[in-house]
Amino acid sequence: MTDKFRLDGAVALVTGGRRGLGHAFARALASAGARVAISSRSSEECSVAVEAMRADGLEISSVTGDVTSYADVEAMVKDVERLYGPVDVLVNNAGIVEHLPSLDVSPESWRSVLSVNLDGLWYCCQVVGRSMTARNHGVIINIGSISGMIVNRPQWQPAYNASKAAVHQLTRSLAAEWAGHNVRVNALALGYVHTEMSPDPTDPEEIQRWVTDVPMQRMATPGEVAPAVVFLASEASSFMTGSVIVLDGGYTLW
Repeated sequence: MTDKFRLDGAVALVTGGRRGLGHAFARALASAGARVAISSRSSEECSVAVEAMRADGLEISSVTGDVTSYADVEAMVKDVERLYGPVDVLVNNAGIVEHLPSLDVSPESWRSVLSVNLDGLWYCCQVVGRSMTARNHGVIINIGSISGMIVNRPQWQPAYNASKAAVHQLTRSLAAEWAGHNVRVNALALGYVHTEMSPDPTDPEEIQRWVTDVPMQRMATPGEVAPAVVFLASEASSFMTGSVIVLDGGYTLW
């Protein structure tokens, strides 16, 4: 049974993989036997992350590219193919968030969030999807958010919420369209995860909303949500496509 969770020989690409959630996803996939490439706009920071994981005996490399540039995405995928071969598992993790009330969101701010969280994810899906559908093989995992299902409080983040709702629906659309090509597309809707990028909730209202309001009374760690990516990437989830799995400590139960 445990063999179903193995990814031996599979080629995986994790965008935004140099730290935080992406780093944890890459480490988990490599630990399951995958050959992993992480991407970032910064080759130097990617190299640091790669060396740390290689020191643990994991097969991992880095590629450089900006997911908001279609040409960069095409070049990035070709780099992965030169390193390891065609991508079998794509994890669309790159994303940004800005906390601003609706009336304070500038056109530039709106475009910035949507260009990374939605356009970049779409570019990666389409470029990798061409190869996957041609080979009748592949798995795409999109990192969504509970922000695509509810409205977060006390912070306002309309652009981020809209982008993640779109990610969930795009996941379903691609899953339906590519199922006949044996390409599975699923998403993870994550709740609050404590990473180096997440704010330290010292404001009483933020503590109430981000921690106390969670039935499990805490934030997640990257390491405890990463195994869900392995599950979705592996044969253990072979009959699952178009699903949006919620990992939020029960936050959306209220």
